[in-house]
Amino acid sequence: MAGKTVGRSTKPLLRALAGETLDRPPWWLMRQAGRYLPEYRALREKAGDFVTLCLTPELAAEVTLQPIRRFGMDAAILFSDILLVPRALGQRLSYEDSGPALDPVSGGVDLPRLQSTEIAAKLAPVGEAASRVRGKLPDATALIGFAGAPWTVATYMVEGGTSRDFHQVKSFSYRDPQGFGALIELIGDATFEFLTLQIEGGVEVVQLFDSWAGILSPDGFERWVLAPTKRLVTALKARYPQIPVIGFPRGAGLLYERYVAETGIDAISVDTTVPLGFARACLQTRVPVQGNLDPVLLRVGGDAMRQAVTKLRDELAAGPYVFNLGHGVLPDTPPEHVAELAGLLSAPRAR
Repeated sequence: MAGKTVGRSTKPLLRALAGETLDRPPWWLMRQAGRYLPEYRALREKAGDFVTLCLTPELAAEVTLQPIRRFGMDAAILFSDILLVPRALGQRLSYEDSGPALDPVSGGVDLPRLQSTEIAAKLAPVGEAASRVRGKLPDATALIGFAGAPWTVATYMVEGGTSRDFHQVKSFSYRDPQGFGALIELIGDATFEFLTLQIEGGVEVVQLFDSWAGILSPDGFERWVLAPTKRLVTALKARYPQIPVIGFPRGAGLLYERYVAETGIDAISVDTTVPLGFARACLQTRVPVQGNLDPVLLRVGGDAMRQAVTKLRDELAAGPYVFNLGHGVLPDTPPEHVAELAGLLSAPRAR
């Protein structure tokens, strides 16, 4: 099914990512399928554990479709997880109440225990889930695939989960840049296979989540974010030139400009901290922009949300723009607030 988009698409998301300015910006939400939906919580309980939910194609497909049925977003994002890549490399992965837990990679001496073979076989259920979803989406709804960028995936692999100070991963990169570079390259190769499975399954867009890009110095950003992302995007474009790539280097600040200029991405997703004037003048003149409503505003709803949505559209919808959050939907977000957002975005922008 990969590569079926030929010529001008009729799907609003694909049109915006191709550089069109639309009267009504297409929209979807990061983490739009998840814990804030009661139907998701019921299915999660049925699955028993999170990894099983991700790797059971019929369940992952159902979770992907749930918000589309409720709210009619312009895109579904395939339900999966960025840490399936380290799991496929042989790292133990589980999910506790506090978040993901992995056996930490403590340095270059641990790299031989990571296996780069049979990645496609281990992640095949993700491609099957994509195929199931693509066949059930409305004609105008696009399907997005995703992966974690190498730096962000490496932070979880080295820290053994989430972190406050990222002491271990930074220490590894400073102490042994050659060994850390080998880990980054290994992750990049596995990520390429992960995204290939999704594209062959039918996704039409991919997004790279670099959630911890903002913790690096400019030199570290250049070495561990820009260069690995460019390598991955170049490989994807060589095989799938028709598939747009959205980059999301959360927290990158002024380095968003370099990310856009140097990685080869087709569109940029901006976090909540990015000033709209900067996004419009420095980023949107190069590529379509996506984002950046504060997820807390979606949770709060009401006048505060409505005013922010109007401002975003006034500032960014005069160019190629995809409406989204500056990060993912918060678990305690009322679904009725998402329904209200859908209503706000269904009308053309007032001029």
